[in-house]
Parts: sequence; C-alpha cells; structure tokens
Amino acid sequence: MFTINLHGKKSIYEQIRDQIMRFIGLGIIAPNDKMPSVRQLAYDLNINPNTVAKAYQELEKSGYIYILPKKGAFVADRHEKNDPFLSFRQVIAELKNEGYQSEELIEIINDMYGG
Repeated sequence: MFTINLHGKKSIYEQIRDQIMRFIGLGIIAPNDKMPSVRQLAYDLNINPNTVAKAYQELEKSGYIYILPKKGAFVADRHEKNDPFLSFRQVIAELKNEGYQSEELIEIINDMYGG
C-alpha cells in the first residue's frame, strides 16, 4: 500500500506522512480505521521505526490521526465543517507531490482573485 522512494528529494517520513494524508483524503483509509503499528509499518517498508514514529507524530499534531496508548494509531474523524480548508490542503499536498512550486500555486490563486 505504501511506496517509498529511497533516492527521492523528500525524506522518508514525509513520504509516509503525505501518503497517509492522501489516503485519508481519498477515503482509502476511513475515520477510526486502525493504522499499522509503527513497528509493523517499519518492518514492511524495511526502514527504521523512528522514521514511522516521526510521520505518525506529525500526523497526530496536524489532526489526521489520534494515538491511544497501548491500542495504536487511528484515523481521526476530520469533517469539512471542522476544517473548511481540508480539501484545499489535500489538493495542495497532491500538487506539491507532483512537483508544482509554491510560486505557481500562488499565481493561480492570485489570478482567481483578480490580483
């Protein structure tokens, strides 16, 4: 399910974080679904568990997942009403992953607002 580019520009934890955000945005991973354990995902990807833990910490901090001690990590229930920019953030993350630069996106937004 997860793919890691060991030779890419983006760090491994960022790749994991971004893929999970994308899966949540696309509905592949639903609210309250249990995430793989840090150890299991690290084993599956053949990477250091600290790398997965860092991705999970960032996802928890940004509200994409929640962690229950001794139970694991779960997908948070992020409704549009709680975060009206969720879809926007997902689109921006996808464009960033495809290599678009922030200047290009800002130019598009400025064009839309007539600026």
